[in-house]
Amino acid sequence: MVRLDGAPFKYFAAHRDEFKTALVSVFHKDGLDEILKLLHAEGVNFISTGGTQSFIESLGIPCGSVENLTGYPSILGGRVKTLHPKVFGGILNRRENEVDQQQITQYEIPSIDLVIVDLYPFEETVASGADESAIIEKIDIGGISLIRAAAKNYKDVVIVASKAQYAPLLAMLKEKGASSSLEDRRWFAKEAFAVSSGYDSAIFNYFDGDEASAFRYAGNHAKTLRYGENPHQKGVFYGNFEEMFDQLHGKEISYNNLLDIDAAVSLISEFDDTTFAILKHNNACGLASRETLVEAWKAALAGDPVSAFGGVLITNRPIDKETAEEMHKIFFEVCIAPGYTADALEVLEQKKNRIILVQKPFKASNRQFRSLLNGVLVQDRDLYREKPEELKQVTEKAVTPAEVEDLLFANKIVKHSKSNAIVLAKNRQLCASGIGQTSRVDALRQAIEKARSFDFDLQGAVMASDAFFPFADCVEIAHGAGVTAVIQPGGSVRDNDSVEYCDKNGMAMVMTGIRHFKH
Repeated sequence: MVRLDGAPFKYFAAHRDEFKTALVSVFHKDGLDEILKLLHAEGVNFISTGGTQSFIESLGIPCGSVENLTGYPSILGGRVKTLHPKVFGGILNRRENEVDQQQITQYEIPSIDLVIVDLYPFEETVASGADESAIIEKIDIGGISLIRAAAKNYKDVVIVASKAQYAPLLAMLKEKGASSSLEDRRWFAKEAFAVSSGYDSAIFNYFDGDEASAFRYAGNHAKTLRYGENPHQKGVFYGNFEEMFDQLHGKEISYNNLLDIDAAVSLISEFDDTTFAILKHNNACGLASRETLVEAWKAALAGDPVSAFGGVLITNRPIDKETAEEMHKIFFEVCIAPGYTADALEVLEQKKNRIILVQKPFKASNRQFRSLLNGVLVQDRDLYREKPEELKQVTEKAVTPAEVEDLLFANKIVKHSKSNAIVLAKNRQLCASGIGQTSRVDALRQAIEKARSFDFDLQGAVMASDAFFPFADCVEIAHGAGVTAVIQPGGSVRDNDSVEYCDKNGMAMVMTGIRHFKH
């Protein structure tokens, strides 16, 4: 036999629970030195390639090379290093199988009991905007094969497939030394297949582009929630919440909190002016844009101070002490802002369970999906935002500049309201909305009744609808309530009925040509 460094030695197959030989080939070396030193102290031999071998040797630990083991150098620009029977035979041989053991002895293959490997950064390379040739070179072949081989043979081999598993490996080594249980190895195998399946999904989605020929999604960072929508339902969130938010205070975030947070973030992204929004069950119950944040808060709260109880609050400006003191007067579940002054936090943190989040800059996915009928619906996210010059004037009376501002303001809100939806707004303030109704007339009547219950004067208000009016009844009702201008997508065979009513009664109407259903 030949030792990995070229000197003679005789290799004996290890007991399955013990590490005798480890193959290490990684990019992420932070946190690995303590693991390597512990393994070395336990008498584990190392095999490695290139930079990882140099790193191991820099710690004063002997390390054999894959090239010495296989008899081949790294070739094809590094594309082929570990793809060899002496490597994969060492991983895949079954320790309890007599024929396997005879063959590894015959072909001088050392059994490899521990594999530590990570993959080329494919997703990061795609995200960087690199050209296709650079992206293709980041499709890992040897690494992914090592992961799958070691995970398949988990009865005999421990596989550490990413930096995320360094900490669990270190904890196991500190507890058990250079050994593992079958349960340990199966857990690491499960994590390894999660890594490999996610990696392959990313590669497929890159090649598939916009074709949507198949649905492949790999969600990492699993977080078990207290429960789902209701206490009897199990709930799990898959996603990197910390990449998008810093939680400064409060209780554990729930399933329903996450739904509202998602709706709030999508809604506030529509507004550039200083804006405050209050959401309940994914819909805005208060929203206003003002010159100062405290004014925006007060105007948003006035929209529906009853529904604001227990709501989710979001703004696109850092929260100051004056605004925090006004907010603190009501009970709310979650507050989201790009920042907080120190004295504002002192006020808001007086309620121990109140969730306080800092929203970080992030790029949302352009696709969204939901499960149904044992399948998945996928669509492009509704990112269209109407501009003043795109509005089509369809009535004799033209909209005024002030009405245009309010119409676009209302249209942004109705876009993020459950259909059928109607929004009434005035002076960049949500007066009321009718949401989730089975008819547009019911939605409008709900909005008018709600606005009146909070003493809003709808004279001069505007109305936004998420879809066209099939009849003139909505504009008739709106006119009776004091609405003077309407924005809607148009597209009904009876559009002219609504337009003619507006012309006869001095109302203005614009059409966008864009429907914003949200079911």
